[in-house]
Amino acid sequence: MSKYRGGKWGRYGILTGGLAIFLCAVYFLQLVLVPKYMGTVIEGNFTGEYYRDSTRHELLIVGNCESYENISPMKLWEEYGITSYIRGNSNQLISQSYYLLREALRYEKPKVVLLNIQAMAVAEQSSEEYNRMVFDGMKWSRDKLEGILSSKLEEESLAEYLFPILRYHSRWSELSGEDLRYAFQEKPLKSYNGYYLRADIRPYSEFPTERRRSDYTFPEKNMRYLQEIETLCRENGIELVLMKAPSLYPVWVEPYEEQIIEFAEKNGIYYVNTLLYADEIGLDMSTDTYDEGLHLNVYGAEKLSVWLGKELKERYALTDFRGEEGLAWVYNRRLEEYKKEKAEQKEEFEQLGYISKYTMQEE
Repeated sequence: MSKYRGGKWGRYGILTGGLAIFLCAVYFLQLVLVPKYMGTVIEGNFTGEYYRDSTRHELLIVGNCESYENISPMKLWEEYGITSYIRGNSNQLISQSYYLLREALRYEKPKVVLLNIQAMAVAEQSSEEYNRMVFDGMKWSRDKLEGILSSKLEEESLAEYLFPILRYHSRWSELSGEDLRYAFQEKPLKSYNGYYLRADIRPYSEFPTERRRSDYTFPEKNMRYLQEIETLCRENGIELVLMKAPSLYPVWVEPYEEQIIEFAEKNGIYYVNTLLYADEIGLDMSTDTYDEGLHLNVYGAEKLSVWLGKELKERYALTDFRGEEGLAWVYNRRLEEYKKEKAEQKEEFEQLGYISKYTMQEE
């Protein structure tokens, strides 16, 4: 009888051990195969980098590329001592901004949330890659699960988010040294509190005429999530600010403006359309954009940040933390890194007429 039991438990042990080895192998393969976004499309790091910032932020900025390419948290710190972070991604939908914000409130309670509202005009996600950049770096929680379900494309599978190896198992031919290196060690930060630094200059040129629509009403889903964001902020005692960045394309038409103004007035929210203040901000689209007016470069983003920071500081009495030793040490160290990269990009652009790592990305 004891022999039988020993054999039975021995077989269980072998099966359990074999399963454990298999699962470990799958886990380590997944670490290798998941994209690292280090050489190209660095925006894929932005969601995950938020968790590596241990400071708390009085200002949290949420939105698509019009947020993370047009506002510089480092400049807000340098000029006003404002602590801020951008939770933004390429083509980030309003629903995705809601879930990223809701998750952020698990970690901190900012005094002000600034939401860039250009995505109100976007009905649905255009490609899986944009969804992946939002969610792959997000920690698992109810917020991530509901966020995925709210915006995944019909052809996307929830199982591939739960087990990324199912999605990336065919990346073998694309693997590089960075895939192996950063599978097992922490990646260097690629943003500055969520900001995407660009010091190249590509002056504004005329955009193609957009096709006229028969109806410019915001999608009902977007209005519903905008209301959810307002409710979330109100219930947590957070001031919500709506902002349209000074990007010139896609065109922000009058019907969009009217709908946002109506929503802001109805809910007692401050809304600022920075397109209307371009001259006051000092923007010059012959020097302050890196992609012909779609987004600001670092020179334009710093101008907007100085103007916007003053407005928010006065309106909401944001704290100047530059005298707080521990916090100032963290921000000043990152500010020096920011200035160094800005100078390096500026020098390379002046010498070559382009910045090599971004040229590779765009090609």
